[in-house]
Amino acid sequence: MSMLAWYLVLLLGGFGAIYFGAEWLVRGSARIASGIGISPVVVGLTLVALGTSAPELVVGIFAVLQGDGGLLMGNVLGSNLANIGLILGATALITPLGVADRVIARDVPIMLVITVLVFPLVLDGVVDRGDGVILLAILALYIGFTFIPLGEDASSIREEVDSLTDEPGKPFSVRDSLGNLGLAAGGAVGLGFGGWATVAGARYLAGALGASTEVIGLTVVAVGTSLPELVTSLVAAARRQPDIAVGNIVGSNIFNLTLVIGASGLVGTFPVGESILTLQLPSVLVLSLLVWPVAASARMVRRWEGLLLLAVYVAFAVWISVVT
Repeated sequence: MSMLAWYLVLLLGGFGAIYFGAEWLVRGSARIASGIGISPVVVGLTLVALGTSAPELVVGIFAVLQGDGGLLMGNVLGSNLANIGLILGATALITPLGVADRVIARDVPIMLVITVLVFPLVLDGVVDRGDGVILLAILALYIGFTFIPLGEDASSIREEVDSLTDEPGKPFSVRDSLGNLGLAAGGAVGLGFGGWATVAGARYLAGALGASTEVIGLTVVAVGTSLPELVTSLVAAARRQPDIAVGNIVGSNIFNLTLVIGASGLVGTFPVGESILTLQLPSVLVLSLLVWPVAASARMVRRWEGLLLLAVYVAFAVWISVVT
């Protein structure tokens, strides 16, 4: 097996370990929380939301530890582009997605404001611990604001958590808790291995193809780490729960910009390339802006609008890859 083939296998294995690691970690943690009586709303707004951004988080931290901020930023911004253009667009092509008033009036505007706020933080060409603290503080405010849900929001979140716990309301038992703790621990190990393998494979692939790690992060790694959002959205759409599909994508983008960049900034200072400022971040802002009128029109993302989002995503990805 050639070195290129080996690193491609390592990269794909990393994606698989990240996906299942996030699934096991969230499922085990949600069951433990449910067993000891923590509200499903609290579990949904924290553990479930965190789970879909866990791949980007572990890849970001490993990238910083290996001194590759370009891969980190490319992955975060590429994931946000993929969430909106590829995942939301492709899901809407399968079945039109209704959008809750809350998402249009609250979550999408918050996503846009946070995207704009990232600009001045990275304008000096570096993300340091101070920037990380600011982004994490913004995330804390967002979570605190979201903790005041409407009745219908609490109901949908409860359903989502019940689907993870399998047996909602089951009494607490030490045996079950040990099994769930093992599941969560196995998920954490899987995430750790997946993060290392993904970064190692992506860096080698970038060198072999003569591309920057920013471009590899924007395309290959971003699509791979967006698998949880893709699966969640497709399953939610198939179950006729479109609010979860759209809300999951918007929430994931918010977590990517605040948690992933913020936590990585606390781990270590990393540079932000010029293409991030001039190409990738503006592309994310434009596509995020496009979501607002698309979602607000008829309170639904229709098939032709899904095709539009998908086409804009492909255009941006190709443009950035060619120019960078």
